[in-house]
Amino acid sequence: MRAPEPLGQRTLTAVLLAPAAIALILLAPTWLFALAIGVIVLAALWEWSRLAGWRLRPLRAVLLAAMAGACLGLWFWRAAPAGHAVIAAGALGWTLSPLWLCRPTLWASPTRAHAGIKLGLALPALLPAWLALVTLHAGGMRAHVWTLLALMLIWAADTGAYFAGTRFGRTRLAPLISPGKTWEGVGGGLLLAAALAAAFGWMLELRGIRLLLLLGMAALAVAYSILGDLVESLLKRQAAVKDSGRMFPGHGGLLDRIDSVLAAAPAFVLLKLWLHL
Repeated sequence: MRAPEPLGQRTLTAVLLAPAAIALILLAPTWLFALAIGVIVLAALWEWSRLAGWRLRPLRAVLLAAMAGACLGLWFWRAAPAGHAVIAAGALGWTLSPLWLCRPTLWASPTRAHAGIKLGLALPALLPAWLALVTLHAGGMRAHVWTLLALMLIWAADTGAYFAGTRFGRTRLAPLISPGKTWEGVGGGLLLAAALAAAFGWMLELRGIRLLLLLGMAALAVAYSILGDLVESLLKRQAAVKDSGRMFPGHGGLLDRIDSVLAAAPAFVLLKLWLHL
């Protein structure tokens, strides 16, 4: 759903990163997976704080320490109702995000108060996503495969949106926030994600209504991924920058890579828990 970027750089970066990511998901024990995802979330928080308008490194370092402490605390509560409540709160927060997206000039002026508000949005955006992925990864039989599916759905949606939007994109999705995103791209992302979900569902021996539920979960995950993408685009637009960072050639910063996952993961995991898939 994002605007076209240099295809060669995108492809090379993806080819280099994808095997390591897949190996981490499928082979690593959950504690190591949680640690790796925690590092990614902290790096994303560093970029988010800069986009929000906070430049003082000591203050941002304190914020990272607080987030690390929250992740550590939730590690011990991940299977408890409190942990599930955090995931649900994250999904609710992203459900309400259109209230901001519909008013793209809200909190746009570079005041300390507005920077504080946007920084305050980081915790409910990042922490529930980390906990959702860790909970999914620790979820028993075939948990690692489910985790791979959750992330690959977002990667598929992003890839399908890129090619469909580049080839057929005409109708802008949110011109005031991200002019390069189109409804045709959304359709391409949904189609590729649905095909991937169907393939995984067959492999996971889901049939009938259970397979249909998975397809519904996939569609909802893609919808939430779009919200995550648009929120980060709005943060960048208000900060007057193109990318959240320069970590990945052709892909921008780390937050540019995981914005969709931040929104989609809590919703996907919450539905999986509720539907007992």
